Amino acid sequence: MARKPKWVPVPGELAHYFNTAGKLARGGLNVRVVAEASGGYMIVEAARGDGSLVRITVKASSLMAPQPSLF
Repeated sequence: MARKPKWVPVPGELAHYFNTAGKLARGGLNVRVVAEASGGYMIVEAARGDGSLVRITVKASSLMAPQPSLF
């Protein structure tokens, strides 16, 4: 059986960031990819609980394709 091709996020795309540590993203977070950084990292934009936006740098391997039922 052929392996499923790895999903690679591109800037401007929505993604799901999953991390078990940290106050902002505990349990997962929907983010927008802003840019590609060096060393396998991506700059993403996420919404805080109060609605303000914050930019964070995350490993690209921690980003997954959003679920089809997102909207």
